[in-house]
Amino acid sequence: MDTMWRSLSRYICIFFLLALSGLFFLFSNMNILEKLNCQAVSMFYRHQSNIHSALLPEGPSPLDRNQSYCSQEPSLEEALEERDLLESIAWPQPLPHSVNVSLKQTSDPAHSLFVILPAGGRREWHVGNQLEALVHMHDFQGRPKSYGGDFLLARLHSSTLGAGVAGQVLDHRNGTYSAIFPLLWQGSAQVEVTLVHPSEAIHVLRRIREERPDRIPFQSLFRSGKLSQTTVCNLCLPTNQKPLCNYTDPHTGEPWYCYKPKLLSCDTRINHARGPYVNHLLVNKEALLFQSGVNIKVPIHPSGSDSVIVLPEKKDKADVERSSMKTESTRITPSGYYFQGSWRALGGGVMRQFNISSATQCLKGKVVYMYGDSTVRQWFEYLNTLVPDLKEFNLYSPKNVGPFMAVDSTHNILLKYRCHGPPIRFNTVIASEMRYVANELDGLTGGSNTVVFISIWSHFSTFPVQVYIRRLRHIRRAVVRLLNRASGTLVVLRSANLQALDPKVSLYNSDWFSVQLDGVLRAMFKGLDVVLIDAWEMTLAHHLPHALHPPPIIIKNMIDIILSQVCPE
Repeated sequence: MDTMWRSLSRYICIFFLLALSGLFFLFSNMNILEKLNCQAVSMFYRHQSNIHSALLPEGPSPLDRNQSYCSQEPSLEEALEERDLLESIAWPQPLPHSVNVSLKQTSDPAHSLFVILPAGGRREWHVGNQLEALVHMHDFQGRPKSYGGDFLLARLHSSTLGAGVAGQVLDHRNGTYSAIFPLLWQGSAQVEVTLVHPSEAIHVLRRIREERPDRIPFQSLFRSGKLSQTTVCNLCLPTNQKPLCNYTDPHTGEPWYCYKPKLLSCDTRINHARGPYVNHLLVNKEALLFQSGVNIKVPIHPSGSDSVIVLPEKKDKADVERSSMKTESTRITPSGYYFQGSWRALGGGVMRQFNISSATQCLKGKVVYMYGDSTVRQWFEYLNTLVPDLKEFNLYSPKNVGPFMAVDSTHNILLKYRCHGPPIRFNTVIASEMRYVANELDGLTGGSNTVVFISIWSHFSTFPVQVYIRRLRHIRRAVVRLLNRASGTLVVLRSANLQALDPKVSLYNSDWFSVQLDGVLRAMFKGLDVVLIDAWEMTLAHHLPHALHPPPIIIKNMIDIILSQVCPE
């Protein structure tokens, strides 16, 4: 018995030593095991994601807006304002027989024409009068159109005088349009009318704006340790597919959602980026409505002369009234015009031309905050180049994204730029750097030494107009709060501008989307103590080709308007 007990004791000691050795090995290699486990999980997830991606159709499916987180319910007051705004920009709806017509029945600029109408029965025009051109739209078979809805642009210009002014187009809803121009200079004046999109294409653009707000998708990278995943994000996401991460702004209520990563929490989001553009948006033969050189931004030719000679202003006011009687009911007043290459604002004080020295003195002691898209970043870049002592401070921000800051310590000038919050189509923005303009404005002290630039429009062109109205409403409230607490603050708003279009750009950033947003911006800030830079008219009236980022000469004229407000004569 004693011998058996001694043998058992030896085995117990051996097992105990083996157990201790095993525990020692386990603890000493725990870090390696954890790494192996993470790598195994990550590898499994990557394979799972690849399999999942291979089974999905290309591009996101159309959103069911009834099953999406899109927005909060507006109040009664907000709903009424929204209704009025939408009515103010309402475009003629297509007639039932004009939907799904063949290309040969649509508006053709090559077969269309315009004719300059006599002024008061006489072919004589004076400074102060208005000039009217009547546009007749025809289809590809040369037959007159019987309904309206075409998107036309009109411009009066003189290359010899470096002059230009935007015209106003009136749709008579019967296939004819009036292009009306104020006569602001003496000498030659040439009429230019352009078809941007036929009415049949506008019908398509309206449909994809409402049905496919996801046609430019967004995404965010989530990461924790060695685990990472990229998921789709947007203002609206279907609620019946996957769990969502809710990034709705707590102050403004602006919605933003991402699909939740499978193995990561929502607070591991690293950045925001634009995804690949969605293709195959058009059905049947709709692509024929978007052809460069055929029906996208094609000039309409005149029947007869396209030019007039404008005589000096008449001294007899009664004679002027009689000659303008025909167009007096549609008297137009543009925001300004070009003459000898420089913009001349109509109303709002004297506009000055600024050089390096005068711009520096004007901005001395000023803090300039710029919020919005890349069109206001252009102003930052222009001023940073114009004022020689401004030195850009390296914030290690992504190129063309920001935030950016420039300092002139000699003249006590500070410039700051920050992009607006989502939706924004920049390549990559750090999640913590995405700020809503309204929240940034609420953080400003303001005062007579503070200038604020705001430009926000281009990145909203793919969404229903209600999304833009909601964003501007929050910005407007913040502007009102800023002006109430610091009335000396100068707030400058920049409107949308025209840009180059091709078949692809037309579906995402058409001038038609922009003109709708522009009408909302002007209406919502009308009557407030803010300065509006009319980029729409300044790009329409100029002779240079349209571009999303206007050329330097137009930017210079914009900055001259702003500095004339900062430092009036």
